[in-house]
Amino acid sequence: MKRVLAIILGGGAGTRLYPLTKMRAKPAVPLAGKYRLIDIPISNCINSNINKMYVLTQFNSASLNRHLTQSYNLSAPFGQGFVEVLAAQQTPESPSWFEGTADAVRKYQWLFQEWDVDEYLILSGDQLYRMDYSLFVDQHRSSGADLTVAALPVDADQAQGFGLMSTDQDGNIKRFREKPTGEALKAMAVDTERFGLSAESAKERPYLASMGIYVFSRKILFDLLNKNPQHKDFGKEVIPYALERGDVLKSYVFDDYWEDIGTIGAFYESNLALTQQPTPPFSFYDEKFPIYTRPRYLPPTKLVDAQITDSIIGEGSILKSCSINHCVLDVRSRVESNVVLQDSLVMGSDFFESSEERIALRDGGGIPLGVGQGSTVKRAILDKNTRVGENVTIVNKDRVEEADRADQGFYIRNGIVVVVKNASISDGTVI
Repeated sequence: MKRVLAIILGGGAGTRLYPLTKMRAKPAVPLAGKYRLIDIPISNCINSNINKMYVLTQFNSASLNRHLTQSYNLSAPFGQGFVEVLAAQQTPESPSWFEGTADAVRKYQWLFQEWDVDEYLILSGDQLYRMDYSLFVDQHRSSGADLTVAALPVDADQAQGFGLMSTDQDGNIKRFREKPTGEALKAMAVDTERFGLSAESAKERPYLASMGIYVFSRKILFDLLNKNPQHKDFGKEVIPYALERGDVLKSYVFDDYWEDIGTIGAFYESNLALTQQPTPPFSFYDEKFPIYTRPRYLPPTKLVDAQITDSIIGEGSILKSCSINHCVLDVRSRVESNVVLQDSLVMGSDFFESSEERIALRDGGGIPLGVGQGSTVKRAILDKNTRVGENVTIVNKDRVEEADRADQGFYIRNGIVVVVKNASISDGTVI
């Protein structure tokens, strides 16, 4: 795996995850009480013995840069590993910003070509899954493929939202279609049983969806990018062109948990699914394949007469006489007495407030960090450093699906109330 260079794509502006992406890049969005989305592909690389990684970003990359700098130092004495951010930049030769996945890689190909590697592993920075990339790369090498695409077996409803590939019995990709429907969708069905699925599962999931994860052989990647500089995206343009000209394309079937966290709804459901009992669909409790993140050296969480069920609580939190059910609370969360939290994500805080500071804030008419006394929060996301006053009700009482209330410090997406980072919600507010 020392002959592999990983390129992690940070994604675009993240409009579907807004307002969580209002002040941060999509891969920097908090996850599961203590992690960031970017920790997933980086941890997968480390666990696969791939230690050379570039992260390509374009929007709001300050917090992502800070997180990576504080989390990953792979260049210890005698080591050659690194995790480095490459931000979009304008040059005389390339005056535009990144215009797609392939375009982002093309603009930095001068740097990638300097490395003496055999393969380039292209990854996404906003997906939740656990994969041993060494198996992926080994299959690519042994098959003699020019390009290998990670494929997820899906059903007909899911298939309409993905690029689909049709393969022969040996996994050679013969056709690739972006989000087909109707008869075009039916034509993309394959016998997934031959890739290890049970007969019943293969019948339910006869489509192979592209996961947006690729292994390119060195020569073929740059040849494809330079032959057609107008091709901006791997899935929509580069892969169909490679098929058209006769390159050897293989599929690598991944039949395990995978979630593309591209919308507020998907982000919300993926986080709460981690609290599922007895075993969640994705678990961070795997000693052999751990997920890494920044060590914060926080004190343990303190519970004072709190009732907590089916929830995840990040370290450094203080929870008083409250009721918390089916929630994920990030580090340094603060919940006061007589608060009810249900089906919600609380992203905690970047810093602590002392008891003296909290009293002074309250006496001065301000609102301390966290969720204030007597408040009720259901089916909501409270972003970092939010200040929810006393006796506040956040329940989306009018069952609104979509709304922008930036002047009031919140949005509603997919029926979920999202209180923006650093917002203050006044005492007695009802949302």
